This record gives sequence, C-alpha cells and structure tokens, in this order.
Amino acid sequence: MLAFGVARGQSCCSMELTERDREVLDFERGAWQIAGPKESAIRQVLGISPTRYYQTLSRLIDRPGAYAYDPLLVRRLRQRRELRLRRKFLGREVDPRRR
Repeated sequence: MLAFGVARGQSCCSMELTERDREVLDFERGAWQIAGPKESAIRQVLGISPTRYYQTLSRLIDRPGAYAYDPLLVRRLRQRRELRLRRKFLGREVDPRRR
C-alpha cells in the first residue's frame, strides 16, 4: 500500500533517485576497475555521452538521496570537486587536508 507516495519498505531517500541515477552512481563507484578509456565505457555501459554523464553526476552528488544511497562515494566526489574549484580560483596547488 502506498502512503504519501512511498511504498512500504522503502525510505524516502531511495525514492528520490531514479534507476538511472543509481546506475550512474554505481558506474562511478566501479569506474576505477575499467580497463581502457572511461569515456568509451560510459558510452558502452550507460549509452550516454561523457558530457551528459558528468553533468548528471555533478547534479547527483548535491542531492540528499545520492548521499543516502552511497555516502562514501558522494563525499569523495564532493571533496574532489571542491579541490578542483579551489585550484581553479586560487591558481595554485592546494592541500586537500587543509581548510
């Protein structure tokens, strides 16, 4: 029975993510195991362009549902993005452990 749009046994956070969102997160979690170019694997496995993949991933890591689904991956990706932005705007090497 549905109550407020959430099926019994499912949390509200898992309902926030579509199947495609979970596929993207799962792919990124295992991307380090890919032999060959990641861009080719993105096209082959997910059937989307690398640009669309990275846009989707960037939006996903800001969503609470993604954090609930895989907190370690999302935290790592957020930290990596923050470091990239710091390097871009500060124009020098930044120690990720220093805040």
